Amino acid sequence: MVSPDIKKFDTLVVGGGIAGLQAALDLGDQGYTVAVVEKDASIGGKMIRLSKVFPTLDCASCITTPKMSAAAHHENITLFTYCDLVSLDTDESANGSGINCRIIQRPRYVDPVKCIGCRQCEYICPVHVPDMEQGGLSAKRAISIPFSNAIPQLPILDIEHCMLCGQCEKVCPTNAIDYFQQPEDMMLSANTAIVTTGFELLPVKTFVQYGNGSIPNVVDALQMERLLAPHGPYNRVIRPSDGMEPDSIAYVQCAGSRDKSHGVPYCSRVCCMYAIKQAMLLSGSLPLADITIYYMDIRAFGKGYEQFYQNAKAMGIEFVKAKVARIDQGDNGSATVRYERQDGSGTASQDHDLVVLSMGVVPGWNPEPICAVSKSTDHFITSIKPKISPVLTSINGVFVAGAAAGPKDIVDTITESGSAAMEAAKFMSNSPRGN
Repeated sequence: MVSPDIKKFDTLVVGGGIAGLQAALDLGDQGYTVAVVEKDASIGGKMIRLSKVFPTLDCASCITTPKMSAAAHHENITLFTYCDLVSLDTDESANGSGINCRIIQRPRYVDPVKCIGCRQCEYICPVHVPDMEQGGLSAKRAISIPFSNAIPQLPILDIEHCMLCGQCEKVCPTNAIDYFQQPEDMMLSANTAIVTTGFELLPVKTFVQYGNGSIPNVVDALQMERLLAPHGPYNRVIRPSDGMEPDSIAYVQCAGSRDKSHGVPYCSRVCCMYAIKQAMLLSGSLPLADITIYYMDIRAFGKGYEQFYQNAKAMGIEFVKAKVARIDQGDNGSATVRYERQDGSGTASQDHDLVVLSMGVVPGWNPEPICAVSKSTDHFITSIKPKISPVLTSINGVFVAGAAAGPKDIVDTITESGSAAMEAAKFMSNSPRGN
């Protein structure tokens, strides 16, 4: 196999969410060349999938989209989307570079040079598949652009569901459809790397006490974000099972967090605040609905967060200090929440039309087979000097920012990304390999 050409950059950013974009823009504006490697088909990460942000209730897309666009059009930033990171090492003997990285570009079955983003292939495709960008709550075509403001605006063909009817190829005005496209192996080298791989939520299917994902009107928090979003699957909040507007909505906090049995003994930190945010948005869109939050502790730690919590209580949102034991299928599509009150008054149960699980936050990437950077017992990447500079890792020249180092909110993520960019720039300025 012929070795691929090596593309050289000053910094490699692993992850194209808000943390990675902020770090890339900070470095790019200083004149450093940056490669952003993203596993998804679009940059933007989790933040572009949110409806609004707390505690200001600003539009998440309005904040993220300009950064996505700025990164895509920046002369010093190169985006590698829909790519798998295969290896990342610090072999300084090779190529005179501190960081060597191998990535594989997965096939889109669309030529990115020829494609003009007209979406004619998407409009004519007869096959519908679940749209995971909408939490699996709606369908999309087997060939489609991931979402309306995705960057890059390139469609992806779902080859597993494609029936090879050839309609997309016939309608494409630039002959961009390529059914025989193969994965592309690429090598990148850089002086430094910043890991911003984000987080994932624990899957509901692994929790027998919550129905193993089989109760249709029990959703996770990211699915609720899509229901609340103006460009969501239904354009309004309705129950996924039957399209009914829910009259009673419950939030179950610490669903998997602070639970050693699921390997998440820590607090996921942001769950209380995003549940309160969603409850307030629901109170506005469904003013007659009863909204209940079952919690063990409310952790409103940031600036303005306590007032945000108090505002939610003033709006009539009910907070019940209790630990939910299980959720069962109820009558008429409802879900029965069974819980133990923390005031010692015993157990109780309540039927709700819709239940939202605030699932525990876990790392979005496991570095073990790819990179030798050290992890904590919670599996997030370890900082060697958490009090002095929390972005420093066990590998010289490799930095970490955002939720890759532990659960945190957007404000702290952006701040930490700026710090990582500063440390990377300082490292390059002091290094003989730097500019």
